[in-house]
Amino acid sequence: MNETPSLAGRAVAVQVPATTANLGPGFDTLGMALAKYDHLEVRVRDEPGVTVEVHGVGEGEVPTDETNLVVQAIAHTFAAYHQRMPGLDLIAHNVIPHGRGLGSSGAAIVSGILAAKGLLEGIVDIDSEALLSLATEMEGHPDNVAPALFGGLTIAWMTPDGPKHKKLMVHRGVKPVVFVPEFVMSTALARSLQPESVPHEDAVFNVSRSALLIAALIQSPELLLTATEDKLHQSYRAAAMPETNRLISLLRAQGFAAVVSGAGPSILVLANDPGQRLVAAELVATESETPWRALMLAVDFQGATVTSILSDAIV
Repeated sequence: MNETPSLAGRAVAVQVPATTANLGPGFDTLGMALAKYDHLEVRVRDEPGVTVEVHGVGEGEVPTDETNLVVQAIAHTFAAYHQRMPGLDLIAHNVIPHGRGLGSSGAAIVSGILAAKGLLEGIVDIDSEALLSLATEMEGHPDNVAPALFGGLTIAWMTPDGPKHKKLMVHRGVKPVVFVPEFVMSTALARSLQPESVPHEDAVFNVSRSALLIAALIQSPELLLTATEDKLHQSYRAAAMPETNRLISLLRAQGFAAVVSGAGPSILVLANDPGQRLVAAELVATESETPWRALMLAVDFQGATVTSILSDAIV
């Protein structure tokens, strides 16, 4: 463990977007950042230990000690660079729904890693490749953390040298809307429903749709309905979230490019004009058996940001 230069007086503010992964056929590979943001403020304090204050989503529910996922991500980053973590005060302002398939855990991890990067500015250099590697080590897969870090549409893949990504700009005609239910879905449960292997023809089907989806998202939004077809994961998870599956079937039958957002149970519709989002929202409101909240969101193109702030500016 290196003797870290004094970080006294340092404070940072972090903003991280929500994300939606898979996008239908792009299982564990494709992700997109959405303009809905968690904010984190971190201040170095004189006393050892950590305090965590949570406002908004997760308030009174998520841990407020060293087991907090954001704190774990900060500690993971300091340890990776052999730096001693100082005492910290954290204030989290959360709006990304938890357990709904919008990348809340990825956002927490990215928040912590970027906070550590900001606090260690001038002491260690953490580049974008290292950020993705650190985040993937904690999240287990890069499809959510890549768009959270870099924004836009990301293709992420694993190599012997670690995770890699390619960021693409989404066609301005693509208008996402996310339908968020009151019930939650465990990512671990969703993943446990996946089979060990899939039929060869289903794999080929998804390869074709994934390739087509890239073209649809960056160039030809009119192809989104066909491009979001999937035979790799959504059907296996359907029984665990029947209302999600039923509404997706209804939406797709009406011509909407509807898919499960991440591990679910939220539904992502990739509309190709603003009016289509309103029609989709009306259909869900009319046909749903439980309450669903419609989030009309833009694609975030910037990704996560970290800035230094004055210690006394944290409120």
